[in-house]
Amino acid sequence: MIELTRIDGTTFYLNPDHIELMEGSHETHITLSNGHKYVCAESPDVIVERIAEYRRSASAMLRRIA
Repeated sequence: MIELTRIDGTTFYLNPDHIELMEGSHETHITLSNGHKYVCAESPDVIVERIAEYRRSASAMLRRIA
């Protein structure tokens, strides 16, 4: 899960495997594959980097287990 910030400053966690679409303007609109939509303060570039870090850490954890 990646941590994101709503426009009101509260945080929430999102499973990046369910992201279908990201649109950036003043805030970033995220649409999930199930149709749910979220608006967050982070830019698409920041979100992409958080997704990459999430996947790197998940991959490293799997290597430790195997």
